Amino acid sequence: MQIPKRIAAGLINALKGGVVPRTGLGYIAVGRTDEINALLHDVAIAEDGGAFFRFIVGKFGSGKSFLIQTMRQHVMDRGFASADADLSPERRLMGTKGQGLATYRELMRSLSVKAKPDGGALSLILEKWINGVRGEVIADGMTPDNAFFDAEVEKRIYAKINGLENMVHGFDFAAVIITYYRAFRDGNDERQSKAVRWLRGEYSTRTEAKHDLGINVIISDDNWYDYIKLMTAFLVNAGYKGLVIMIDELVNIMKISNSITRQNNYEKILMMYNDVMQGKASYLGIIMGGTPQCVEDTRRGVFSYEALRSRLERGRYATDETHDMLAPIIRLNPLSYEELTVLMEKLSEIHALLYDYEPKITLEDRIYFVKAEFERVGAQTNVTPREMIRDFIELLNIAYQHPEKTLPQLMGEDEFKFAEGEGDNSENADGFEDFDL
Repeated sequence: MQIPKRIAAGLINALKGGVVPRTGLGYIAVGRTDEINALLHDVAIAEDGGAFFRFIVGKFGSGKSFLIQTMRQHVMDRGFASADADLSPERRLMGTKGQGLATYRELMRSLSVKAKPDGGALSLILEKWINGVRGEVIADGMTPDNAFFDAEVEKRIYAKINGLENMVHGFDFAAVIITYYRAFRDGNDERQSKAVRWLRGEYSTRTEAKHDLGINVIISDDNWYDYIKLMTAFLVNAGYKGLVIMIDELVNIMKISNSITRQNNYEKILMMYNDVMQGKASYLGIIMGGTPQCVEDTRRGVFSYEALRSRLERGRYATDETHDMLAPIIRLNPLSYEELTVLMEKLSEIHALLYDYEPKITLEDRIYFVKAEFERVGAQTNVTPREMIRDFIELLNIAYQHPEKTLPQLMGEDEFKFAEGEGDNSENADGFEDFDL
């Protein structure tokens, strides 16, 4: 495996800490083929001018956030911009103290494109768009030293953003884009920065926005989703395929103690869901992640809001064995024993590369580890990839520091103890019959 040490270190450190890495996910991705293919089909629809809304539901540590971050990389590779945010007590979809706006700000802070995958891409996108318009004018035969060059560029910019003015809040959005262009043209960095601040939702009062930019409107808790749609339209105008936003940790809405505030947040989800599913949004994808409880609990979860429950509840024919990957909710299946064993192989290779040693963990070792993890009491229903990854990286760390010990010894055993005796590979354990050792 060829992987830069910087990425290898980020992967190992993040996974050992129980969090999903932002980069390098392709090096450790296993399984989830059906889920990814279903989501990529949605992305293709958005690329054609449609929109999609999906919930990804799985237990804590089941790979829900990993799948969301994997899709983030996939959509950027396909020419989309992506933005992601985790909900928290300070970030919701609606709130009385700016929590909805805080979510919008986080989405704009994390706005990423392939050329800038780690967030903060808004200024890059604006400059790319302006340079693209300038390039069109030059291609048509007018040079930058022409006295009418700037006027022609501004004329074309007006023509391009004219469509935005017909959208809700589009006039003010377009005015800020024009302000940014003029500041860019004049080399006024301060005014450029103010325009970007407005687009990021960082103005807290209309008075301040009016003073700095001449705009009497600001992005707020109530209207931030309208500006997501405006940003999507602008991104398409700038040459991107669209925008996919990913909002994780829906459980933080379920935890809201005030029932009215909680219902207001579910009402916001319903509004966004209806908007997308009824074709009122274009080139936009929305993915939300949560646990089964925070979605299906009829007292405090998403299903406590009857209008959402009736739209999202599984029909009579889908079962745990026959999932409907085209439904609004994608429920994550557990990774198979084989997939987990392959994942452990990838991790051992990355760990060896990071610390410059020859991998000593064998296939038998990896099978022994996975088998031992699932033999713990209650593991069949409660063990998650997150726990197994943490445990395995800890074993790799210890094995690296104590090379004289075998993996079974580090796990408290003297030797392998397979079901049919040592060295018998026909039926090592339930689920491992197909392994060829």
